Amino acid sequence: MGLFGGSRKHGGIFTFNKDDGYLEALLRGFRKGILSHVDYTNLRQCENLEGKKKQQEEQKDKERFNIKLHLSQTDYGDFLSGEPAPLQTATIEEKATAKMVEEFNQIRNQAVEPLSTFLDYICYGYMIDNIILLITGTLHERDVSELISKCHPLGMFKSMATLSLVRNTTDLYNTVLIDTPLAPYIQGCLHEEDLDVLNIEIIRNTLNKAYLEDFYAYCNELGGQTSLIMNDILKFEADRRAINITIHSLNSNELNKDDREKLFPTIGQLYPEGTSKLARCEDISQVRQILEVYSTFRNLLSEGVVSGDLSLETSFQKHEVHLNRMAFEDQYGYGVFYAYFRLREQEIKNIIWISECILQNMKSKIDQYVPIF
Repeated sequence: MGLFGGSRKHGGIFTFNKDDGYLEALLRGFRKGILSHVDYTNLRQCENLEGKKKQQEEQKDKERFNIKLHLSQTDYGDFLSGEPAPLQTATIEEKATAKMVEEFNQIRNQAVEPLSTFLDYICYGYMIDNIILLITGTLHERDVSELISKCHPLGMFKSMATLSLVRNTTDLYNTVLIDTPLAPYIQGCLHEEDLDVLNIEIIRNTLNKAYLEDFYAYCNELGGQTSLIMNDILKFEADRRAINITIHSLNSNELNKDDREKLFPTIGQLYPEGTSKLARCEDISQVRQILEVYSTFRNLLSEGVVSGDLSLETSFQKHEVHLNRMAFEDQYGYGVFYAYFRLREQEIKNIIWISECILQNMKSKIDQYVPIF
């Protein structure tokens, strides 16, 4: 049973629409606004991020090929209007994220239980990222306002207002962290002194392990199509984290094999046999040998993929997009709510990748984004 969940389950085929039908229809309407293959083709042909107002007459045709103009013809609309020149990729990311947050809040503000709790669980993943940012910033004595400006909007929590009182990690733990919605995770797996002595990635993976296991339990408590869809998505996320932890700790002296295994979520296709073997891997060839047994990862870890973390992560992202896309083939469950915002997040990454390639004149790499639909 989820730490934050109640006992109520959502409706089935006959009763789902009573409470959640309108919001699912609204979400599927949002889904129609996700960039298509044609949109990406147009974006890849752009010459700059925005048209130059004082270009010569003979350059007017070329002026039309800019990111800002093409995005204005999609569901993003005039979200970049009024932004001062020169347009930066950070501005595009900020405004695109704000649009996603607006859509999320539109749904969350109208949701009732148990959908409202399910949507809260989506926010907890972003809260963990924000907490890690706060811990890192506090350890390095960064300015509070700077830290808050870098936090993801979906991961904000009320106790952030007390950040001005924080002077060290002890204050951060006692004043801010234990007063967040993630307090059950933090109190269950972290202590005050851990913030100073533990590697920040160990803290991140410890919190994500607790979060994934709890979210998985809550989805199974809801049952029905939510459990069916979310089980596949969350199990893959757990497996991906186990693999990444293994690969990134192969040459590290900070984690012994037992400590490595403690960071692995106790869910997923790899658990328990695969994760037990991964914990004892000493090189990348052993990782490949273990994962070859599992059909899902056999293709992801084909020859040459493991040679670079970027290629491996791209393969993971493509499979995640596939799972989230397939959630829309189902009905009468909450999987589509999770899937939509994950797809939107990937879309923003794609836009930023294409924009950076244009800005840095690296068009040879512009196709290395993750297609969605």
